[in-house]
Amino acid sequence: MTRILYNLLFPLAFLVILPRYLVRMVRRGGYRLDFGQRFARYAPELRSRFDRGEWIWVHAVSVGELLIALKLLDELHRRHPAWRFAVSSTTSTAHALALGRQTDWWVPIYAPVDFPPLVRRALDAVRPRAVVLTESEMWPNFIWTARRRHIPVVLVNARVSPRSARRYRRFAPVLRAVTRHLQAIGLQEKSHAALWKHLGVPAQRLHLTGSVKYDPTGERPQDRDFRPVLAGFGFDPADPILLGGSTHEGEEEILADSLRILRKQCPAARLLIAPRHVERTAKIAASLARTGFRVARRTETHTGPAPDILLLDTTGELPDWYACADAVFIGKSLRGSGGQNPVEAILAGCPVLFGPQMQNFAALREALLSAGGAVEIHDANDLAAETVRLFTDPSHRAKLVENAGIALQPHHGATVRTARLVEDAFMGSDSAPSRV
Repeated sequence: MTRILYNLLFPLAFLVILPRYLVRMVRRGGYRLDFGQRFARYAPELRSRFDRGEWIWVHAVSVGELLIALKLLDELHRRHPAWRFAVSSTTSTAHALALGRQTDWWVPIYAPVDFPPLVRRALDAVRPRAVVLTESEMWPNFIWTARRRHIPVVLVNARVSPRSARRYRRFAPVLRAVTRHLQAIGLQEKSHAALWKHLGVPAQRLHLTGSVKYDPTGERPQDRDFRPVLAGFGFDPADPILLGGSTHEGEEEILADSLRILRKQCPAARLLIAPRHVERTAKIAASLARTGFRVARRTETHTGPAPDILLLDTTGELPDWYACADAVFIGKSLRGSGGQNPVEAILAGCPVLFGPQMQNFAALREALLSAGGAVEIHDANDLAAETVRLFTDPSHRAKLVENAGIALQPHHGATVRTARLVEDAFMGSDSAPSRV
């Protein structure tokens, strides 16, 4: 009955959200490339590639999940060089990033729209021996069809925010029709086990792995050193830099206000801003230009004096930009709701500051604050004052980074534990990490 209702209601819901979805696709750009893959139409050379070898399908909806998937894939490839992976995503930004990083042993594709005929056609093409879902992506028809074909489905790095937990509990009767088909779930936190049990997942299928995203071991090497780029914009190596990572609407102006205050004590301070959605860059640039600061964009040719504010209008480069910063503000924590992931900045050796809206990372926020590994701020004045201290007190900066590393210790080895969970599904081994 749940399947019948879902397949009756989903097309209606899809038609309702389609106009807004198409507008967002156009704004972000790149949607035309491989567009047919969303309807399980693959180029002949791609189909031919799927015909060679055995494949694991890994689904990562957007850029954040994709980076988790690639970290896991590196570990799996190290352990099993002959394995091949089809890595699907939903957003054009994630797909573009995947295309730029693909290798001879994994291929990026778009996930099909969750209609039964399209899902069947996609699975017919890839013919995976196992399916790996990351964080919270559970498309019912995709899971149902895979299990009907006896393909094991594993959910790794399962993320449960307070908001999603409330939603899951509200729709528990419906979700049980999906979650009962998951062969195994890798939990980030032990406290999440009760929710999954409430959703009908037997205890023996729940495994405490920790978070791949928070695991400092096996972290990918820095792809690029952007200090020469800053030098090309006229930055001095001694200029202290505050970076706003994955900022939300309204936070760019707060960062500019903070820079104005900050410069009273640190005149050489400069600001880097990486918006969460690069399609907002033109609007942000226009707003910041009205503040009187010199503003430049990463992708534009710059002449003249060094800008006060540099907008990082690219996708997939943020982890490498963190290495250029002396302090990092985590976006979507003062405006909007939920916060963004602070771990990439911590792993780059940066002290982090964030606002009170970190609901999507509630457990991590608590661990960081308890360990003295992050600073919570509430407005531009707070941000400026704490940044001044970080700029002028190296010992305080170093202690904050050290304490943040201590807060991440429970997640050490999460990548290896998660790889073992995938091995268990693929090979039927008994090497999975401890159950909850």
